Amino acid sequence: MAIVAATTAASAWIMQAIVDDVVVENDPTQVKIVAALVVLVFALKGAATYANKVILAGIGNSIVAGIQKRLYRKVLSQDMAFHQRMQAGDLVTHMSTNTAAVRRALELIVTSAGRDLLTVIALVIVMFVKDPLISLMTLVIAPIAIGGIAYLVRRVKKVARDQFGFLAAIVTGMQETGIGIRIIKAFNLEERMTARMDSSIESVEARANRMAVLDARSSPIMETLGGFAIATVILYAGWAVTANGKTPGEVIAFLTAMLLAYDPAKRLAKMAVGLRGHLVGASLLYEVLDSEPDLIERADATPLALGNGGVHFDNVTFAYGESPALNQITLDAAPKSVTALVGPSGAGKSTVVTLLERFADPQSGTITIDGMDIRDATIHSLREHIAFVSQDTFLFAGTVRENIAFGREGATGAQIEQAARDANAHEFIERMQGGYDAPVGTDGDNLSGGQRQRLAIARAMVRDAPILLLDEATSALDAQSETKVQQALERLMQGRTTIVIAHRLSTIRQADMIHVLDQGKVVQSGTHESLIREGGLYASLHALQFHDGGG
Repeated sequence: MAIVAATTAASAWIMQAIVDDVVVENDPTQVKIVAALVVLVFALKGAATYANKVILAGIGNSIVAGIQKRLYRKVLSQDMAFHQRMQAGDLVTHMSTNTAAVRRALELIVTSAGRDLLTVIALVIVMFVKDPLISLMTLVIAPIAIGGIAYLVRRVKKVARDQFGFLAAIVTGMQETGIGIRIIKAFNLEERMTARMDSSIESVEARANRMAVLDARSSPIMETLGGFAIATVILYAGWAVTANGKTPGEVIAFLTAMLLAYDPAKRLAKMAVGLRGHLVGASLLYEVLDSEPDLIERADATPLALGNGGVHFDNVTFAYGESPALNQITLDAAPKSVTALVGPSGAGKSTVVTLLERFADPQSGTITIDGMDIRDATIHSLREHIAFVSQDTFLFAGTVRENIAFGREGATGAQIEQAARDANAHEFIERMQGGYDAPVGTDGDNLSGGQRQRLAIARAMVRDAPILLLDEATSALDAQSETKVQQALERLMQGRTTIVIAHRLSTIRQADMIHVLDQGKVVQSGTHESLIREGGLYASLHALQFHDGGG
């Protein structure tokens, strides 16, 4: 960029020789020298411009890639509270639009500071060498231009922030449409969804138009002031040649330097307006990059020392906001046994799993595994010893094999196939076109609910973790699928400390221990038979389900 600036200034400087030696004096020797110099200057400028663009593009691409990698790692390192606050559409906008905004901001700064600013400085030096007095006169307009541009910059900031917000709304709307297209069509929501999307798009359009207006306002300011400056120079030039003894070449060189300086000066003026819009996107991105999770691993945390896998909750209290989900709860899950958690919706069953996986920390009380407080263990080692199967089965884009292998890094083909057999999934996988290499589709769209659930169980099987968490893994299945899934779960539970969240009491009759939760407290504990004899909430829930044909 420095070379580009220098050669641009040289092209203005050489105008004096072109006019005085070539046009006025018509010296043949000087004509050849000047012609050779012109070729050299412009060839050098072309080569430098090429190198400038290639290097800058490489740097920009590297910056975007680096920030995207950093952002993704930051998102994965955040706790569940962060993901509950942050919409997926906002994260996608950060990954795409806002990282691009960082690149554009940096490119704008680099090109303006490196190319345009250096070019203006070099050309102003030429102007002062040729005529200091008129140079000072033309530079008087600079404060006027700066004041007008500063006003536009303040206006741009708010418009740009609103624009990024509505861009995130568009991304979120598209994601919701892709995921919930069946619901949209089943409930005839096309018109309502279209209206929502139209509103977001029109808001972005309006703000984009406003940004264009604000950006364009710098042009009339600079053009008008530039016109006054050039007119002043022309008036002065006529007097300087006739009355002040200036050669035509000096005047032309000055005018050329001034005219060449005009475009980079105009770009520098517009830079402030454009930069403000890009910096808004960058600031939104860095709000995520600079954020710290609420749940932080202790500096002296050590790997979980697992024995038999016994789990103990001691006086644990946890609240989402003001409302307590667990209230001084104490319960045990004995090693290598099945412990069931039952109770009405909102009783706190899923919160027990959330805290055990350390997606959040309790406000008071302790959770231990084999006597070790899980807050003293590294989060990675804690979750390495836990397998989780949820009623909301999630599959990654990719093949059947890849989804099972996500359960354990480095799982062999034989281990994957054995896990599929144990999960009653091998048979339907073999029938799929491509078998284990068949794509599952977006979130498993190519599979039925029962097939997705069995793949999730196979993923847990291949993990071979000593602690197993099941969150109503058969609740949404038909009878045939439920039978196959239940068989797979029984294999999976063997020899593991298993905690089962159950709404359908028929699925946990054989549990070694059942804890009944209500309003964040354990109100009953025992086996199925003892709880039926005891009466209370469990017997009421059982009677209600039996009466409805569910028990």
